[in-house]
Amino acid sequence: MPKVSDEYLAARRRQILDAAAACFARDGFHRTSMQDIVRESGISAGLVYRYFAGKDDVIAAIVAEWHDQRQVFATGPADQRVAAYLDYLRSVGAPESAERLRLSVQIWAEAVRNPRVRELSRRNVDGPRAAVAALIEQLAPGFDPDALARILIALYQGLLVQTVWDETVDNEAYVGTVAAMLAVLIPPAPPSVPR
Repeated sequence: MPKVSDEYLAARRRQILDAAAACFARDGFHRTSMQDIVRESGISAGLVYRYFAGKDDVIAAIVAEWHDQRQVFATGPADQRVAAYLDYLRSVGAPESAERLRLSVQIWAEAVRNPRVRELSRRNVDGPRAAVAALIEQLAPGFDPDALARILIALYQGLLVQTVWDETVDNEAYVGTVAAMLAVLIPPAPPSVPR
């Protein structure tokens, strides 16, 4: 039997995770079975189980991927990191984000009862929170960096939940207001003078 490439294996895994995300966002975790994921993916049950022992493993893989995507706040100049945060808020209003938003709410609910998902979800928040706190410490030393970082994360989480519940949320107005608030809390650094 010929050996399959790493690219092929990664593509099948991606196909399974995308199918699972669609099922979870549409039907919730508890109403989605592994058979639903198999059917949605178009891949054989044996191959799906080769990648994931069960639904909890699929959920954990999705949550772990999101952790990797949120590292955008961790590096770069301060102004780029603030812009990345605002872009992340802005992404909540993008029509293509609707499934991800519904899935986020499902994951947060699952984290209440599932310790594995809770730990992964906390990692998803703790990494960006630490990066944002470090940025606040650098730019706004008069504030408790961890407390303000938690507030900024809560602004994202709150916008996400409100957007899932109410599609009339004005995302641009929300992001503009957050940007104005940040400009007051964290004034831009003065331009550097060439020597």
